[in-house]
Amino acid sequence: MDIGVFIPIGNNGWLISKSSPQYMPSYELNKAVVQKAEQHGLDFALSMIKLRGFGGETEYWDHNLESFTLMAGLAAVTEKIKLYASTAILTLPPAMVARMASTIDSIAPGRFGVNVVTGWAPGEYTQMGLWPGDEHFTNRYARAREYVRVLRDLTERGRSDFKGEFYTMDDCVLSPLPAAGRIDIVAAGQSDTGMKFAAENADYDFLLGTGVNTPKAMQETGQRYVEAVRAAGRESGALALFMVIADETDELAMAKWHDYHDNADLAALNYQADEAGADATAGEGSTARTIALPEGAVNFNMGTLVGSYESVARMLDEAAEVPGVKGIMLTFDDFLAGLDAFGERIQPLMQSRARIPSPAPATA
Repeated sequence: MDIGVFIPIGNNGWLISKSSPQYMPSYELNKAVVQKAEQHGLDFALSMIKLRGFGGETEYWDHNLESFTLMAGLAAVTEKIKLYASTAILTLPPAMVARMASTIDSIAPGRFGVNVVTGWAPGEYTQMGLWPGDEHFTNRYARAREYVRVLRDLTERGRSDFKGEFYTMDDCVLSPLPAAGRIDIVAAGQSDTGMKFAAENADYDFLLGTGVNTPKAMQETGQRYVEAVRAAGRESGALALFMVIADETDELAMAKWHDYHDNADLAALNYQADEAGADATAGEGSTARTIALPEGAVNFNMGTLVGSYESVARMLDEAAEVPGVKGIMLTFDDFLAGLDAFGERIQPLMQSRARIPSPAPATA
């Protein structure tokens, strides 16, 4: 079972709370996070792209780095871990993303991939005059399908003459090609339409678990993705997303979670809910519908594993057993301390990570 980390490219990570760790994003922070992840044997790190935050008292996600330039820097200071940058398809032409991907791959041969983001929050794009109108809600996956086609043409063959509704290539060329002759592509489709897109076009699809200490909550979602992949007739796996809040005992960890929850930044949450509700066409299970749910919204209602190191290890092993799941991507309430706790206290207890050597005992 592969394990990765969703790095904190935006301020305060994934907790919309006034009592959670408060920090600004920086290259130094993210370098420390990814180097710790590599040290502890994690397989990949992914950075999101966010172009406008939610405000509130915590100025939640009002401060963000840019994904590709950050990952280029991290590629130069890592050796093994796979790195994924995110492209918002309304902002970066696919031919330029292909060239950026090829460039970062030359820094970290065979270790770079792209997360394709269709965009669900109009405010991110209206500020730059890039929002095509509410029709984007209904045709965003058609646009993304063409986007990936151009990416694949260029990074696998070095040339594209694709002519579509959204993109037109005229003997577009790319050289050098990535070291592996291709790049992995990730998507995050939760709705039936989104899953169909991911199954047909991506190598991995991120699935959101929900609830607290329900590691198999995405079992139904995982099965839907298995069926979508089967219908597509190609290989693609699910990556489950979980937040880990761990401590010496279940009680200590749960006290942290309740404190974060009780001190939620309500103004930021309300802005998030308004943005998520803008898509009147969003189906059940879509990202917009999932993060708009009130329960657990303090961390986007993502699956949250709260407990002792032993309890979290057991729950992660349970999540690894869900059909279709090829890997798990983690966030933490405190990334640096959380990664050390994962590598030193949780991972050695996981059956699904038995291939990773246990850390050497500390010396006096």
